[in-house]
Amino acid sequence: MYCGILISLGCAKNEIDSEIVLGMLPPTDFKITQDINEADFIIINTCGFILASKQESIDVISEYEQYHKEIFVIGCLSERYQADLIKAFNNPQLHFVKISEYHRLNEIINEVLNTNVVAPFNPLKRMMPPSPYSAYLRISEGCSNHCSFCAIPLIRGHFHSRKKEDILLEARWLKALGVKEIILISQDSSHYGFDLYPDYHIEDLLADIAKLDFMMVRLLYLYVDAINLPFIQTMKKYPNIVPYFDLPFQHASNRILKAMNRHGTKEGYLALIKKIKEEIPEAILRSTFIVGYPSESQEDFLELIDFIQEVKFDHLGAFTYSREEGTLAYSLPQQVKEKTKQKRLDILLKTQKEIALNKKQAHLGEKMKALVVNFDPTLNYYLVRSYYNAPDGVDGNIYLKTEKDLALGEIIQVKIVDCSPYDLYAVIDD
Repeated sequence: MYCGILISLGCAKNEIDSEIVLGMLPPTDFKITQDINEADFIIINTCGFILASKQESIDVISEYEQYHKEIFVIGCLSERYQADLIKAFNNPQLHFVKISEYHRLNEIINEVLNTNVVAPFNPLKRMMPPSPYSAYLRISEGCSNHCSFCAIPLIRGHFHSRKKEDILLEARWLKALGVKEIILISQDSSHYGFDLYPDYHIEDLLADIAKLDFMMVRLLYLYVDAINLPFIQTMKKYPNIVPYFDLPFQHASNRILKAMNRHGTKEGYLALIKKIKEEIPEAILRSTFIVGYPSESQEDFLELIDFIQEVKFDHLGAFTYSREEGTLAYSLPQQVKEKTKQKRLDILLKTQKEIALNKKQAHLGEKMKALVVNFDPTLNYYLVRSYYNAPDGVDGNIYLKTEKDLALGEIIQVKIVDCSPYDLYAVIDD
């Protein structure tokens, strides 16, 4: 029996890969442990998207290297910097495997551990928790938008959709396992199918997933230029497709958007939001923005702030621009000073904090169908999730106080009774 530790860093797409890796390890021969003294090997699934995530991944590798175990370093960092990492660490117990090498990951693990039982990497053989109630489902891989700041195409390659048959097969399998909430993800969800089918696109896939009768179907990471009225109407048609629009605009100054190679304008964004709200007034709007992109002026930044104040997003993530080698923006002149970036980020987050509190206050008294997702025994509250918030840590939480014993994965009705700028507080609606 081999004992191993798996550490998964980064985004939900990495989480899926980690579940697939666990599915490669037959339980008759492998045990996953949290005890470093018990472990024979370690798998670290790394992130390499921006500087902060790269540093976190390197720190984790360095932390576990001291235990002198066989370590398989997979994921985005290995894909992007494999040769540099091999040279920098110079440790034969560290095995850096690219994402593009996952087709032979089982051979690498088998050879290092002197076994032959590790199965091939197979998206249809994920190792899920014993009683899964929520799961991600990847619908495509890579990205072909080539935003000038983004390293995703360097890591995950060009955009390519999964076959609809494989997606629906995996969705049915997740449904049979007891999954109640399914979250469709990719680097660019809105362009699903354009590379494979003349007449089967994201709205068609959404409809087919909705018909499988999950409690909640959610879609993350939309590229806004591909969102049209049929898509919005599909979101509106099916009650179990949550009215949740994840729209990473990245900026609102047309000059900066053009420099970023974003295929949109501020006016187009506002028109899209108006169309969404006309069709689905209760729609939840989430976005992501970057401050401090090269040449961003104070006027550009203030235009972004005005845009945020006009739209009033329910949820918002923001980052300072990270200069990534290999991207078009890396060598641009007029790089913004880190101090200025941070100051602008602080202003943006303060602006959104005030908006978020007002948006959350509007939900006071609202009744929501919710999924029980966690319990904190020290504070005696449950975490629940509704149409309002996604599970990736951006949107805050819904906290539920009750004396009842609830099961994880249970579907309940709650009433929102209080809020903070970041979270909602609920009671059971009797």
